[in-house]
Amino acid sequence: MDREGSHKYLAQQIMSASPAKLVAMLYERAITLLRETVEAIEAGDVGRRWRANGKATEVISHLWGTLDRDRGGEIAENLNRVYGFMMMRLTMVDVENDAQAAREVIELLEPLRRSWQELADGEPASARTENRSDMAAPTQVSLSA
Repeated sequence: MDREGSHKYLAQQIMSASPAKLVAMLYERAITLLRETVEAIEAGDVGRRWRANGKATEVISHLWGTLDRDRGGEIAENLNRVYGFMMMRLTMVDVENDAQAAREVIELLEPLRRSWQELADGEPASARTENRSDMAAPTQVSLSA
C-alpha cells in the first residue's frame, strides 16, 4: 500500500473508532515512537531520536491534557501522576540520550494500551459511534509517521 493509501486507511480507522479505541491507538502510537527512539539511540542517530521522542511526548502530553480529573476520580488522579512521571522521563531521553528512560515509559504504557484495547474490544458496535464528541480531541494528535 502506498503512503497516500496508508493515510486514507488510517483516517478511516480513526473515523470509525470508538472513544476507547482512539485512546488505545494513541497508546500504541506512543509505544511505537518510543521503540523508534530506543532504536535511534542504539544507532547513534540523535536527529531521529529527537523527532521520535518529541512525537511520543506530544502524544502523552495530549493524553494528559485531555484527562478528565473531575469525573475520573482515583483512576484519573493516578493517571495524572503517571503521565507527569512519563513526561519527566521523556525529558531525560533527550537530555541524557537515555534509552532506559524510554524503555521505562514503554513499560508503563503497555498495560494501559492493553486495558483500553480490551475495553474497546468489549464495546457493543453502537458504542463505537455514540458520544464521539467526548473523545474528539485525541484524534488531533498525528498518528502518522
